[in-house]
Order: sequence, then C-alpha cells, then structure tokens
Amino acid sequence: MTTTDIPSATKITSHFYFLDNLRVVLIMLVIAHHVGQAYGPTGGWWPIQETERSAVLGPFFTVNRSFFMSLFFMISGYFTVMSVDKKGPRAFLKERFLRLGLPVLSFGLIMIPLQLFVFETGSAWPVDMAHLWFLEHLLIFSAVYALWRMISKKSNNGKKSQANTPGYLRIVIFALVLAVVSAAVRIWFPIDRWVYLLGFLKVAFADVPRDLSFFVIGLVAYRRNWTLHFPQKDGMVWFGVGITLAILWYVYALAGRDILNLSDIQLGIIYPIWESLLCCGMCIGLTVLFREYFNRQGNLWKVMAKSQYAAYIFHPMVVLLFQAIMLNFSLPPFIKFLLVTLASIPVTFLVSNWVRRPLGL
Repeated sequence: MTTTDIPSATKITSHFYFLDNLRVVLIMLVIAHHVGQAYGPTGGWWPIQETERSAVLGPFFTVNRSFFMSLFFMISGYFTVMSVDKKGPRAFLKERFLRLGLPVLSFGLIMIPLQLFVFETGSAWPVDMAHLWFLEHLLIFSAVYALWRMISKKSNNGKKSQANTPGYLRIVIFALVLAVVSAAVRIWFPIDRWVYLLGFLKVAFADVPRDLSFFVIGLVAYRRNWTLHFPQKDGMVWFGVGITLAILWYVYALAGRDILNLSDIQLGIIYPIWESLLCCGMCIGLTVLFREYFNRQGNLWKVMAKSQYAAYIFHPMVVLLFQAIMLNFSLPPFIKFLLVTLASIPVTFLVSNWVRRPLGL
C-alpha cells in the first residue's frame, strides 16, 4: 500500500519497474476494495452504507484480503533491505519515522475531532487509524529490521547471494505451517476483529502471521535474489494456483455452500489452507508475471508510480465523495460499485500527483 513507503523503485534501476507497476495495480485493487464496502457484504465498517447489497462482492472481499496486503508487505520488505544497505540503519530509521510516522500522526490528530463530532463514537479514544494501520505495521516491521542490523552490525554492502529459489515442496510446507499458525491465532482473534494497542495501534491479529511472514520473505528474497531469478515457468504455475483457488472460492461462496454444506469445523480447517496457498500463489505469480511482461513504464505509469503512496493515504476521501454522490441515484449496488470504482481510480491518482510534492510524499 504502501505502500510505498520506500523510495520508488524507478529511481533505483529499470530492473524494478515491474515492482512499481505491480504496486500501482495493487493500489487500484485497494481502492476497489474500499469502494465495495458500501455496496457488498463486508465485515468491516465504512462511513457510507447502502441498504441493498451485491452478493458477488462477498467473495471479492475474501479473495482480496487473502493476499493483497501481504503482497504489499513482501514488496516493502524487499525494498527495506535495499534501502538499509544504501543509507545505513540509522538514516533509514530517521527517514521511515518521517515518511511513515508523520502521516500516521497527522491522520490521528484529524480523527480525534471527527470521532467526537462527526462519527459520534462518543469518545476520541482509541483513535481509529482506519486504512493507515498498514503504515503503522510497516513502520514497526521496518524499525525492528533496522535495529537488528544496528545491533548485529551486519553489513552486506548491497551484496546478494545466489541461493536457489524455493521449490514447490518448500513453498507448500511454508503455506501449511502458515495455515496452522493462522488458524491457531484465530481461535482467540477471529478475522475482522481489530484491537487497539496503546489506544492507537490498530491490529487484526488474525492477519499478522501472514503479513509478517511475507514481509520477512521480502527481506530474504532481496538478499537471496529470488525476485529476479525465480523461474518463469514455476511462477506461472503458482499464478495458476492462485487464480484457480480464487475461482473455486467464488463458486463455493455464490453457489456451492448448500451443495457442500461444510460444518464450521470443516471450514475452519479448509479455509486457512486455502488462504495460505492462494496468498503464496498470487504473491509469487503476480511478481513473476509483472517481471516478465510489465517491466517497463510510459509517462503515465511513471507518474502513477510516483503518486502511489499519496494515493494510498488520500483515496478514501475521493471514494467517499463519489459514494455520497451515488446516494442520489437508484441503481443496482454492483453497478454503483463499478461506476464509483471507475471514477475513483483516476481521480485519486490525479489528486495524489497534485498534492504529493507540496506534502513531501
């Protein structure tokens, strides 16, 4: 989501155009996800809620949440190592606190009066950091890595090893272990249960094992050069796995629940495995897909890549504006979803490109 708390890859080398392009597409998916919260059966809260809902957006939410934030964390972990190698851990920490911490602090100060006088929560505490939970988590993950580099005094001088990329068995084992850990955590913290640590740190513990794991994978992927050398054929196989599992969930959610009639226990076992394998498939597959076919940028994509961090921060305001306008129209919820998404994406990037320079984003 950065997402892109890290310097744009396009400033480093053309080899990383594909990661910038991938993050732009993920930002578009984030925007669509938040648009859908007004029109679909979402488990999260959103300021604008339409009475009529589109059932097809249910699996859309489920598939999205199963991989897209973890992919952001993986890419961010990749660039974290690059940035620490280049700047050193102390300078990196200072830059992270300014680039990630200041937007979080500013947003929190804005939310306090909004919670009191607009959203009528009755209290300014805890402060709901909304979508900026990602920046909070990323700041913590990045700071821990930088502190570890400082304490261990490790310096690789930007060198990468040529370790073998993980094969199918290692990835499947990782996915199964992640599924077990996630299922265990969700006994106490179900999906969509948010906890506010210290009154402002917004955490959904159900997703922490997956997001943290993929941030660490990003760290390792950079050092071992996996991202540039993962075999194209294997990457496309994993992409196929991710797409197939996504389609299967759509079929199950929209037409197969009554046919299969899975119990809560059965679904509790199957779902974490499905989620972990889908996440691995999409994260690996999309990275390889963009590396092989979308490793170039025209002027439009360069501007969008530079604006993606600001787009992540400011997109809810644009989305809410268009959702408010659509309250005046009597249309099916899915049509509203499509119209608001198609309007919100270009306007968000347009506004973000306009504000990012004055705000230092």
